[in-house]
Amino acid sequence: MTRTLLVVMAVAEMLAGLALLVVPSVVSVVLLGAPLDTPLALVVVRLAGIALCSLGAACWLVRNDAGSHAATGLLAAMWIYNAAVAVLLIYAGLVGLRGWALWPAVVFHGALAAWCGAGVRASRFAVRPDSPTRR
Repeated sequence: MTRTLLVVMAVAEMLAGLALLVVPSVVSVVLLGAPLDTPLALVVVRLAGIALCSLGAACWLVRNDAGSHAATGLLAAMWIYNAAVAVLLIYAGLVGLRGWALWPAVVFHGALAAWCGAGVRASRFAVRPDSPTRR
């Protein structure tokens, strides 16, 4: 379960990050219904693209160590990230920013947040060979 989740997030974040780097204004229109119209906005969105590529790389690199403490920490971080993105996108929709992909993105990030939360919860109670007792 955790390995599959890490692979899904790695691919999704890398693709989203690359899209933000290469065609940031297209992503903005599709997601929020408004183009990026200043150089500052383009820089900030491309910075977000770099961050998403980094998250994707971290998920990819830890995918084969799904039961490790590092994987659990990464799942916890991705749970926070996905939950916060879902909330932020809901807010965007409520204030009138609506591209055709907004609500599917809310559902996608909400589902990933729930999946990450379940993964963190499961890993907290798993007995690991490197941890003889759980506190």
